Amino acid sequence: MMIRTPLSLAALAASTSGFTHPKAFLARSVASRAATSISLHATENGYDYDMLVIGGGSGGVRASRISAGHGAKVAILEGQLNHGAPGYSAIGGTCVNVGCVPKKLMVFAARYPGEIAEAEGYGWNGASPGTFDWKTFMEYKNTEISRLNGIYANNVLGSAGVEIHEGVGKFTGPHEVEVSYANGETKTLTSENIVIAVGGWPFKPDIPGIEYAITSNEIFYLEEQPKRIVIVGGGFIAVEFATIMDGLGSQVTLMYRGDLFLRGFDMDMRTHLTEEMERNSDVDVQLNTNPTEIKKNSDGSFTVVTEDGSTVECDAVMYATGRKGKIDKLNLEAAGVESKNSFIDVDEYSRTNVDNIYAVGDVTDRIALTPVALMEGHSLADTLYGGMDRKSDHEFVASTVFSTPEIGTVGYTEEEAAEKFKDITVYKSRFRAMKHSFPKSETYTLFKIIVDTKTDKVVGVHAATDGAGEMVQGVAIAVKMGATKKDFDATIGIHPTSAEELVTMRSPAYHYKNGVKVED
Repeated sequence: MMIRTPLSLAALAASTSGFTHPKAFLARSVASRAATSISLHATENGYDYDMLVIGGGSGGVRASRISAGHGAKVAILEGQLNHGAPGYSAIGGTCVNVGCVPKKLMVFAARYPGEIAEAEGYGWNGASPGTFDWKTFMEYKNTEISRLNGIYANNVLGSAGVEIHEGVGKFTGPHEVEVSYANGETKTLTSENIVIAVGGWPFKPDIPGIEYAITSNEIFYLEEQPKRIVIVGGGFIAVEFATIMDGLGSQVTLMYRGDLFLRGFDMDMRTHLTEEMERNSDVDVQLNTNPTEIKKNSDGSFTVVTEDGSTVECDAVMYATGRKGKIDKLNLEAAGVESKNSFIDVDEYSRTNVDNIYAVGDVTDRIALTPVALMEGHSLADTLYGGMDRKSDHEFVASTVFSTPEIGTVGYTEEEAAEKFKDITVYKSRFRAMKHSFPKSETYTLFKIIVDTKTDKVVGVHAATDGAGEMVQGVAIAVKMGATKKDFDATIGIHPTSAEELVTMRSPAYHYKNGVKVED
C-alpha cells in the first residue's frame, strides 16, 4: 500500500516566518515528492481504523487529531496536500487555502491606502500609498499558504499519529470507503466510525456566460489584478471582496438582487455598513440588481447584462452567491446517508441518519465558520473516544465580517431577540472614533447592545468599527458566560478607546414589550 506524502512538507513546516519571502523559502525547500509505504493493521474491532475522516479541513483535522490523542487509530483523506488548482482547498481546508487566511492577508493589504490617506491629518506631509503589486503579493501569499499546508500535515496531524492519505474517497458501504489516490492507485479502507468533513463549494447560477465567472477559489490565483471587477452576491464573502478589491485600487461594482446585503445580520449593522461604503469607498453598490448574462468581448473583457437591460464593462466577474455541500463524489447512497440540497442533516452530536457515520463543518449547513467546524469536530472526538458527553453548542457564536469597517457580532440580532425574548432593551451609540475625528474623516463607529429585560442578560452585542473582530472576541466570553447589563456597567472602561463605549452606555435607545418596539 503506497500513500503519497510530499517530502517538501517538512521543509515547509520548518519556516518560522509568518510571511516568508518566496526566494528564501524555496532555497531551503525540497522540491521532490516520494511515496512512503504504510501497512494497515486491523483494529480490535476488525476494521482498518477506529475513525476515518473524509476531508482535511478545519473540522476534519480537529476531529482526527483529538480522536488520535484519545487513543483511536485514525486516518484522514484529502484530495491534495498542496494548495491551488484543481481542488484549491487542500490540507487545512477552505479557511487555510482559499478562505479566512489568504482573505485576511488581502484585507490587511487593502487597508493601507486608507490609513495613509489620513496621515496628512496627523502632520505627515506628502504621504502616499505607492503602487500595489498584485504579483508580488500573490507570490508571498502562496509561500505562506504552502507553509501552513506543511504545518497541518506534519505538525498538527503527523505529530498526533494521524495517517494522511492523499486521495478522494467514496462510500461503498456504511463502514467502507474506496479511495482513489493521487498516484492513480485505488484501495478500500474500512472503519468503525466515518466522519464526513468535505466542506462546501461555491455556487454559481445557470445563466448564459457563467463559465466566464470566477469565485472565491480562483480570485486567489489570478495572474493579474483586474482593473474593473463586478462582484455578484450579498453575503459576507461578496461584501468583503468588494471592499478588498476597492482598497487595492480596482474599480468595483457590487451587484445584489436584494434590498440590502448581509441578510441575517443585525439590520442596524447592515444599514451602517452600506452608508459607510457609499461615503468612504468607491464601490458602486447596486442593490435590487440581478445579472442575467455575461458576455465575453473580443479584447478579453466582459459585459455583465442585468435584468433591466443595463450593462457593466469589466475585466473579471466574481460570483459569491452562496455555497453548496461538496458531496457529489461521496456516493452517499451506498452507505444510506441522507442529504438535502447538497447538505447532510445531523443531530446535536453530529451524527447522520446512519449510526456510525458523522458529519461536521460546512457540509452540515449549520453555521459555516471555521471555529464552529473546529468545535463540532472536537466535541465529536471527545464524545466518541474521550469518555465525554459533548453536544455541539451553536448559541452565542461570535463572527466578523472583514469589510471596511469591520462588523463584529455575537448573539442575537435585534429582530431575533425580539422574537425569542419578547421583552428586550436596546442600547446604541454612533460616533466618530478619535482616530478618524482628528484628521476630520467622515468615518463612523456603531455599537449596539441587546438585553433580555426580564433577566438583564446581554443576549447580543454588535459593533461596526476598526478592529471589531478583535474587540467582540473578548466580549463574546462575557456573553457566553451569561453576563448581565449590570455586569457590563460595573466594568471599568479603558480610556481612551472606542471599546469603552460598551461599558458606558447607560440610557436605552428603546425597548420591546411582547415583541413590539416601544420608543422611549
